[in-house]
Amino acid sequence: MSQSLMATYKRLDVTFSKGEGTWLWDKAGKRYLDAISGIAVCSLGHAHPAVTSALCEQASTLVHTSNIYGIENQQQLGDALTALATMERVFFSNSGAEANEAAIKLARLHGHRNNIKDPAIIVMENSFHGRTLATLTATGNRKVQAGFEPLVQGFIRVPYGDIEAIGSLAGKSQNIAAVLVEPVQGEGGVNIPSAGYLSAIRKLCDDNNWLMMLDEIQTGMGRTGAWFAWQHEDAKPDVMTIAKALGNGVPIGACLARGEAADLFAPGSHGSTFGGNPLVCAAALAVIDTMKKEHIPARAESLGDYLANGFAAQLDAIEAVVEIRHAGCLLGIQLDRPCSELVGMALEQGLLINVTADSVIRLLPPLNMSNEEADILIEGLSKLIKESVKS
Repeated sequence: MSQSLMATYKRLDVTFSKGEGTWLWDKAGKRYLDAISGIAVCSLGHAHPAVTSALCEQASTLVHTSNIYGIENQQQLGDALTALATMERVFFSNSGAEANEAAIKLARLHGHRNNIKDPAIIVMENSFHGRTLATLTATGNRKVQAGFEPLVQGFIRVPYGDIEAIGSLAGKSQNIAAVLVEPVQGEGGVNIPSAGYLSAIRKLCDDNNWLMMLDEIQTGMGRTGAWFAWQHEDAKPDVMTIAKALGNGVPIGACLARGEAADLFAPGSHGSTFGGNPLVCAAALAVIDTMKKEHIPARAESLGDYLANGFAAQLDAIEAVVEIRHAGCLLGIQLDRPCSELVGMALEQGLLINVTADSVIRLLPPLNMSNEEADILIEGLSKLIKESVKS
């Protein structure tokens, strides 16, 4: 590996040179089944023809101008996203962290508009919202915060999934402006709250004039079996952030808003040099069009069920397997022990997986993975898990 790169990642000893669909090839020609999709990014797989065509065509005409001018692709993408999410306005960024920064700024503006001197946002334990100073402060993981103090003030942390903990703050704190929450915690261990959690947050926000802000960066764009995870219980947020799968590998994020939140930004209050340029918006438009044509959200639901049932059949008798959780095609296999060594073991066998929260195997395969490819993943990973827990 190059010594010129800052050591921000402990990279695996493999470099990929080509991708097609659910598969990647390294420089030596070895093939790997991709069950992580660049951490929920390449939901249509690698080198999808529609996305490739959109990128090539746009790159041959216009890559970038500036947000001080009109951008046709950006306007079309804004219309498409707000229609899909039944929101009103959108700000385009380059990443999920930047989208969350925009959401945090909206919460601050909302608080000040309502005469709150020091607005605070309720956030959750074990959450992950990014690595900028504000988003790593919002993140409920001390490891990503260590060494970066002083952190940003204005966040109140409560246990994830505990609606009573959020409700108890309504009468105690007068400076709350918003609640920021992931519908499913991905980095935190594929933690899925009880049914009704989001709708209960929605009611608390309505009752207390708080903005309900959902981080759908990992769950959005079909991953859980709906376009957006809040649609499973009709708990529409005031602010929603997405990124990852929106560009299928091209860096783009978005912060969507409705109601009062949609009108909080004014010229000069926020911006981005590259956000929403013609190239990334062309890719995102191709992603949305393809997901509609190929019924990707519905496929994510059926594929997630197929994988979860397949792993349950293979691993049911393994005591070390505590639980198999899934929301659509976001899966977590919880073991009773740390299991990071499985990532390297799987790599040797041509499988790309991820371990998060020390003991949770996280799977985020392309949403158009075939059942035959899913069988390869189920058989191969189940065998590795059985071997690992025996040693």
